[in-house]
Amino acid sequence: MAIKRSYNDACAAAHALDLIGERWALLVVRELLLGPKRFSDLRRGLSGISPNVLAQRLNELEAAAVVQRLRLPPPASVWAYQLTPWGQQLEPIVLQLAHWGVQSASFPRPSGLGADAMILSLRTMFVPENAENLSASLEIRLEDDVFFARVAESRIELGRGMPDSPDARIQASTDGLLGLAYGKIDLDEALQEGVITLTGDKAIVRSFLALFSLPEGAFGGTSAATTARCH
Repeated sequence: MAIKRSYNDACAAAHALDLIGERWALLVVRELLLGPKRFSDLRRGLSGISPNVLAQRLNELEAAAVVQRLRLPPPASVWAYQLTPWGQQLEPIVLQLAHWGVQSASFPRPSGLGADAMILSLRTMFVPENAENLSASLEIRLEDDVFFARVAESRIELGRGMPDSPDARIQASTDGLLGLAYGKIDLDEALQEGVITLTGDKAIVRSFLALFSLPEGAFGGTSAATTARCH
């Protein structure tokens, strides 16, 4: 495959950066980790990207066999983009990169996070030890996006779509869920102030929100324990 720009370095890591190192490329991958998306959905998740740049990155990633096009089934019947099996292997790299980046002293408290980025954040910051006694299914609505969460045997599964017979349903903004999951907002206060709406088992929602923790140094050098006390 012809590469427009290259490090001309024999290291495989350098070649990987040749393929996904262009601006926005890895964020396009992030937006596709939870499943296929139309061009317009990708633009919504990447609000700072122009249509021309997005089209160029998709073409480059398709040429690199990281992304492929597919036609969604009826009733949509439109073209969309998805990761190839090889492209999907980037998931742990993206999640680990987020886990590393949140510890930066210059990383600001996030605001306006996209829905997919929020769900992937929960995947990244999940603490298996906190889930030892929890078995539950939840529906999570972030603006117009619907996701499921299943917790069992100290594992979590998060993805796009509606779960069958969830124990609880929650609806919030990404900023609201961010604050709830990482200890900045109390659940009872959030319910009173309309930050979150909830139907079903409130105790399960509380237990679910306790499954996530930021690493030391998150949000500008503040430890996760300190962050939980900040208002």
